Amino acid sequence: MTSLFDLFKIGIGPSSSHTVGPMRAARRFCLELEAAGLLEKTARITVGMYGSLALTGHGHGTDRAVILGLLGEQPDQVNPARIDAIVRQTRTDQQLRLLGKHAIPFHEADDLLWRRSEILPGHSNGMRYTAFSNDGSVPGSVAWQQIFYSVGGGFILAEGETAQSAANVQIPYPFHNAAELLSVAAGHNLKIWQLVLANESALRPVEEVRAGIQRIWNVMQTCTARGLETEGTLPGGLNVRRRAPEMHTKLLARKSADPLAGMDWLTLYAIAVNEENAAGGRVVTAPTNGAAGAIPAVAHYYRNFIAEANDEGLFRFFLTAAAIGALYKENASISGAEVGCQGEVGVACSMAAGGLVAALNGTNDEVEHAAEIAMEHNLGMTCDPIGGLVQIPCIERNAMGAVKAVNACRIAMNESGTHKVSLDQVIETMYRTGMDMQSRYKETSQAGLALNIIEC
Repeated sequence: MTSLFDLFKIGIGPSSSHTVGPMRAARRFCLELEAAGLLEKTARITVGMYGSLALTGHGHGTDRAVILGLLGEQPDQVNPARIDAIVRQTRTDQQLRLLGKHAIPFHEADDLLWRRSEILPGHSNGMRYTAFSNDGSVPGSVAWQQIFYSVGGGFILAEGETAQSAANVQIPYPFHNAAELLSVAAGHNLKIWQLVLANESALRPVEEVRAGIQRIWNVMQTCTARGLETEGTLPGGLNVRRRAPEMHTKLLARKSADPLAGMDWLTLYAIAVNEENAAGGRVVTAPTNGAAGAIPAVAHYYRNFIAEANDEGLFRFFLTAAAIGALYKENASISGAEVGCQGEVGVACSMAAGGLVAALNGTNDEVEHAAEIAMEHNLGMTCDPIGGLVQIPCIERNAMGAVKAVNACRIAMNESGTHKVSLDQVIETMYRTGMDMQSRYKETSQAGLALNIIEC
């Protein structure tokens, strides 16, 4: 079972696969060195980045993430305001203090290796970490080596490792696809959110589940607020101006009644979050950083524009969205480098659509239908960030995903009867489409907008 807290992880921008994943892999490598008694014997570490990580890693902050991870920093705990100073000091001193304990020389040009023309066999986001020994046996001999893959949403797998969680815990209502989810829920007279809550409560006390969801929502709210207030230009060289503060001021000043004002605010919330993500701020993967804006935007829309909205509705929203996200994670992919942006913003849109139905007390069938509609109209969406930066088209793409999610919810709840395409069918279609998609369109910045727009 993919837990809600696997999908909604607190971290930093701009990318879950290119920032959060590499940071976690770097720290895990050092922890493995320490467990093997090799940390103090290490004289040098090299990190090779492959495939999409190599092609767009600089724009996504992979180099900074690896440095932070080797120092022992964690995505959900590092202070975003201190990152620049930490990385700058490391580069100036040309020294890495592994896990904050053991100092080794650091020569970035020689130690961080960008293998742009090579792809490791397990995934397009591959990393090879190598530690060299100073134990006197053979100077510069390899002491420890590990390959990691950043498989989307901040998840990492070591070479040969398979995704698994809570192997020794028996969850009450297992499901492997949407049809099973609906069948199990119907068989026990449960709403989808109730089923997910029961499964999560098998892993941790229900009070912790509630507290964890509240913390996720608190971080999302704080992130949105920062995005609404912070002016300036996003880093990376494209000189993209942060638009959310100006849009916010205009919406606050608007006096005329506008039946579509809620859509303007929905758009603004998503842009605010993804501008904050692009700036390297604190965000929640939902299910990825590149798609971090759609779900909090829809949650804000529900809270601020639905008269009967309440905290229990948000609780249902996140639990249900997690069920849908798990279906994509386990049966397809949430990695833009593997299936394009349909696996990131498309999945976030699908999760948000089904979650909103649950928040509005819709039926399980309406949840499934809304999630299916949302993905059906994101199929084939490429991942082609200009300059390898999570800015254009990523920021606006989250706003469009949020709008589609609300519309999918409304379509599903205003219909009656069955629908032709199931959620399972659209998930399989998404994955097959991703496999057919040329790698140039999967987070490599080698085609699409990334190729046809001149960087300035």
